[in-house]
Amino acid sequence: MIGASARRVWGLIYRHLCLYRRSWPRLVELAYWPILQMCIWGFTARFFTSRAVGSEHSSGLVMAATALLAGVLLWEVAIRSQMGVAISFLEEIWSRNLAHVFISPLRPWELILGLIGVAFLRVAAGVVPAILVAYLLYAFNLFTLGPVLVLFFANLMIMGWAVALGVVSLILRHGAGAEALAWSLLFGLTPLSAVFYPVSALPVWLQPISRAIPATHVFEGMRAVLLHGHVAWGQMGWAIGLNAVWLTLAGLLFASQFHAARIRGALITIGE
Repeated sequence: MIGASARRVWGLIYRHLCLYRRSWPRLVELAYWPILQMCIWGFTARFFTSRAVGSEHSSGLVMAATALLAGVLLWEVAIRSQMGVAISFLEEIWSRNLAHVFISPLRPWELILGLIGVAFLRVAAGVVPAILVAYLLYAFNLFTLGPVLVLFFANLMIMGWAVALGVVSLILRHGAGAEALAWSLLFGLTPLSAVFYPVSALPVWLQPISRAIPATHVFEGMRAVLLHGHVAWGQMGWAIGLNAVWLTLAGLLFASQFHAARIRGALITIGE
């Protein structure tokens, strides 16, 4: 049973890998945006640090620039993870393949596992080149954060999956009208996720909302490592707990919307 399930999940992953194997524009697109973001923010950080040379605040500006580069790279993990799941699901709709997927023995949770597997590969293909660019152009090594980087990556990817399941649920409910959320929803959370600045920089009334986002605690933990040299395990605990809540709620939402779409026959007509 487990072996058959694993084959079905791998079959879905392989189906999406085939799309990239024979399409170099798709491969280029995976790394294009992370590298572009790194170039824009990297040169911005270099400008600030060059202006700080010789000033009394030079060390603070250098640390701020370092935190900026780390924030850009880690936020790309969440964005690529979310878009990997959501866009892979949209690929099934655009190719009119969603009905065929569910005519097969593939179960809904196997579909989600397959999309998560594709998303993981998309994260690797997009973020690794950006990490190399950061090292080659700005001498910034993300791996200086240490082993805790694994927890940062894991928490951001899980948050991306939760947001993607919400997007997929809205697509099942509202059809093509919700497709734009695959690109925009997580970007909308950027100002509240403490990616480039601490939570304390936000208005007081926004701070509780920010602390309800798992990524906020990841980036607060990242700054603790960079600025103070220690792991803020309390922040990691909050990130893990909030991710569990977000993923559970997103899974329940997906299950309810998938059931409703199956009853309405939307799995066949969605996207038309």
